[in-house]
Amino acid sequence: MGVRNLWDILESCKKTVPLHNLQNKRVCVDLSCWVVQLHKVSHACLKERVFLRGLFHRLRALISLNCTVVFVSDGSIPAIKLSTYRRRLNNGKEVAQNETNSQNATSLRRNLGSEFSCMIKEAKALGMALGVSCLNGIEEAEAQCALLNSESLCDGCFSSDSDIFLFGARTVYREICLGDGGYVVCYEMAEIENKLGLGRDSLIALSLLLGSDYHQGVHGLGPELACQIVKSIGEKDVLKKFASEGLGWVKKRKGAKNNIGKDDTILQVIDAYLKPKCHSADSDFVLKAHSQYPFQRTKLHHICAVYFEWPSERTDGYILPCIAERDLRRFANLRSTSSELGLNLPLHEIPVECPVSEIIKCRKVQGRECFEVSWKDMDGLETSIVPADLIESACPEKILEFEEKKLLRKKQNVQKRRPKKKETTPSLAELDLKLQSLLLDNNLEDNTDHNAGDASDSIERILEETTSMVDAVLNTEKSTLSHDDDDIENIEWTQNISNISSMTSNDSIGRILEETTSMVDGVLNTEKSTLSHDDDIENIGWTQNISNISSMKSNESVSSTEKSVVIDLLSPSPFKPSNTSKFHPSSDQNIEVINLSDSENEVSPEHKQKAKELRLFLASIRSEIH
Repeated sequence: MGVRNLWDILESCKKTVPLHNLQNKRVCVDLSCWVVQLHKVSHACLKERVFLRGLFHRLRALISLNCTVVFVSDGSIPAIKLSTYRRRLNNGKEVAQNETNSQNATSLRRNLGSEFSCMIKEAKALGMALGVSCLNGIEEAEAQCALLNSESLCDGCFSSDSDIFLFGARTVYREICLGDGGYVVCYEMAEIENKLGLGRDSLIALSLLLGSDYHQGVHGLGPELACQIVKSIGEKDVLKKFASEGLGWVKKRKGAKNNIGKDDTILQVIDAYLKPKCHSADSDFVLKAHSQYPFQRTKLHHICAVYFEWPSERTDGYILPCIAERDLRRFANLRSTSSELGLNLPLHEIPVECPVSEIIKCRKVQGRECFEVSWKDMDGLETSIVPADLIESACPEKILEFEEKKLLRKKQNVQKRRPKKKETTPSLAELDLKLQSLLLDNNLEDNTDHNAGDASDSIERILEETTSMVDAVLNTEKSTLSHDDDDIENIEWTQNISNISSMTSNDSIGRILEETTSMVDGVLNTEKSTLSHDDDIENIGWTQNISNISSMKSNESVSSTEKSVVIDLLSPSPFKPSNTSKFHPSSDQNIEVINLSDSENEVSPEHKQKAKELRLFLASIRSEIH
């Protein structure tokens, strides 16, 4: 319990600090307080050992911070506390008067077979498996923690008993929370002295007035009046006055009753706080408790399997990343100490090997920058996540290596961005040769005397081969085009088609193709600017292919049907201009056929069907491109 109402008096000095502030520190834990806290919070039956599971998670959080923990357990019950102890066993009933006289009493050994003692024993076993040492106190555990803290053998004490300040503790952690990054509730004796004007002697005087485990106090005296009385006397003289005059003079104070404790017990209370029975700072027990104990993985597997029913893999998943992070913090401390001594060795020249193998990727955990790293010689653990600032302090060379590899991967990705062509797609050179062969095999000069049916068959073959070529070219270019709406405002298809339509039936196919050559060049130049990569499209070979066709004799006559098919082959779907100078395909995908003859008598039904199928096929290609 400690001193009645003392935590309320110290409320203004309470601080909540991040759990991260405990890194690289040594703390003592009043083990009884932690077990009681965890058992109350769990609200579960003792058989489930929920308190032990909570203790496991507290310890692994501190281990990851390289915070060294020392368990301190209670020893015998002090003689001056026997009346309070028996009163608690009797559920608050007052004990006989002869039992309250502790002058001739001796300390009482605790019942090691009690349920609570068994819980303490299990907690110690778990701590030892995790490398936590344990110091068995002579009497009060909080008194032993306070001595270690006052002798600078630890940086702070975990305890919920407020009388730990009366034993001489300087830094006390009352609570610990692991959620939201973790925090601890901390009290500093220096701040209590400066802010409240209450030193150690004043706090002992308050225990005599308000009541504690060692004294019942003055009934009816509240914390505010008690503080006024103590401050009015002063830190240096308050205990002398209480020891010499007792508490009789307090009866004259307003609000106090006549039930005042015997004056002969005051000196015993003062001595119990100022001179508690503890192991001295240079004793073998303390030195042994401050030794570094190893992590016992096999023993931990057994404990977690028995009490939590965890497989070894789950236990490793909880504890091994914490052990690895602790080792990395110790390595960082080694480099920091070497740097302070003026010894700045490169990473590969340090006698102790860095536990980190390499950085895998960047991470962010609860808003904090972290790295996922791989570990060296860590059995059961390959990778885990650690804070970025820890890597920077322990092995900044690993960060440089990671950045260099990251930059190299970016360069490699840029080189691989150009898509590979499918094996089934013919090359542009093959298409060009195929077209030239087609023109040579179908010399229109040798076919001038053929009938209309033969001419129809000839043009049909040309169109079939040209369709195949166009299909391959379009598929090739389609893979290099981005999926955005391409700007094609400079493609003046309507004007070009009108120019071709104005030609008469006596115009040679060479002249027609000369017109289409300039049109296609414009299309290619426009599409070239929309390509997502620096693709070489000059090998497409349109100009060469069209020139080959243009080399035909100018006196070769071309039927209106042939002109119509040529125009359909080159004509895209109708476009509608917008205010943004971009064109989009209209909803109507039908191809408008420009008929250059006065009648349709020259078109055979079979050829008409072939031309229709070709137009529909080209229309589907254009819709896929756009």
